[in-house]
Amino acid sequence: MSGHWHGITGDKLRPAPSTLKTTLRPRPLLKKLQAKVDAVAVGHPDRPLRLMFEDEARFGRMSSPIRCWAPAGCQPEVSTHRVREYTHIFGVVFPQDGELISLILPHADTPAMSLYLAGRHPHEHILMFMDRAGWHQAQALVVPANITVDWLPPYSPQCNPQELVWREVRRQPFGNHDFDSMDLVESALEHRLRQLESSPAQIQSLTGFDWIVNVMLNAK
Repeated sequence: MSGHWHGITGDKLRPAPSTLKTTLRPRPLLKKLQAKVDAVAVGHPDRPLRLMFEDEARFGRMSSPIRCWAPAGCQPEVSTHRVREYTHIFGVVFPQDGELISLILPHADTPAMSLYLAGRHPHEHILMFMDRAGWHQAQALVVPANITVDWLPPYSPQCNPQELVWREVRRQPFGNHDFDSMDLVESALEHRLRQLESSPAQIQSLTGFDWIVNVMLNAK
């Protein structure tokens, strides 16, 4: 395993606590994030720095109803499936400019993660935050030399802006919709992800947390 590894909550890597005992506030997060960004920038002064947030999500034929509009007095009905067939999406966002990079893969594991990380912005250095999923910490994971991996606080999906991209995909096209095959699931995912990847303003709006977009990158 190559690349660089740190942790946003401290210098030493420790087992995650059973509960998140502190309330996460924007100002302390901005201060901690700026310190991490500055440290990585100093170590790579010859390259522009890109701050990215990564996550994976599972989509398939197991559908769930969501809220929808209906005429007064009418109780809407939607069809659902309980078929346990899934695929996975790897996604990473750069909230500063609304870039989204996604990849649909059959599994979420170490080889898939290595494949996803390869070749990302080779002329820049990437500070990439993610959670502590097992394949993110695997010894066999191949992290490119231009990526520094850092950890989000444990049990804090609200700190990962990529989660809001998944919420958008679950709402449309998966909200109140069932699929008769995995081919249809993957086709719908491809179409929706292309839409989002070509809409940086929408991604900025979804993922532009104050404590992220106010960080100074490549500060001299």
